[in-house]
Amino acid sequence: MKMPQSDANRDKRGRDAGGRKPKTGRRINLAPRYSVGLPAGVAREVERYAKVVDTSMSKAITALVRIGLESQENRKREFFKRLKTNLASDDPKQEDRLVDDFRALILGR
Repeated sequence: MKMPQSDANRDKRGRDAGGRKPKTGRRINLAPRYSVGLPAGVAREVERYAKVVDTSMSKAITALVRIGLESQENRKREFFKRLKTNLASDDPKQEDRLVDDFRALILGR
């Protein structure tokens, strides 16, 4: 569920969390906020990670998502690097293996 940060940080009189009124004609560009539901096991793992790195759950989730996205991009890059190298040789057995590797990388199996 998406919750606009600007609404969440203002009270009924339009003041921000610090009690200040926003300056007229000036918009604050805030990133969207999201609420996520985690399975109990995953939530415990994230909580342990947050304690190990001494950070909040929110920052831990952000870091873990970033790490996961970077890992996915690295796997894709590595695959295409290997594909480019192996396409130079026209061995049908290697082609079949590359197709299997491609499926594993894309589908995560």
